[in-house]
Amino acid sequence: MSKTKSAGTTKLGRDSKPKYLGVKVFDGQTVKPGMVIVKQRGTKFIAGKNVGRGGDDTLYALKSGVVKFVTKRKKRFDRTLKKVKVVNVETQR
Repeated sequence: MSKTKSAGTTKLGRDSKPKYLGVKVFDGQTVKPGMVIVKQRGTKFIAGKNVGRGGDDTLYALKSGVVKFVTKRKKRFDRTLKKVKVVNVETQR
């Protein structure tokens, strides 16, 4: 009979693939329609002018222009104020 124990298997040790979230286009950079600006879970950034929001909360450009990040104060349902980050795309005229 063997004196050493077998190695066995474990349910631990597997790692999930990275999701590659975050800001893809920064303030002052130009975008074309359909380009992804922010990949996020939830609404850390809110869509502003000329910015659309996908089903997985991804923000993308609706028109070509320059990306601008703005901090605003938004009123909640209980009338308290919350600082939010808004992403806008300013079109060139």
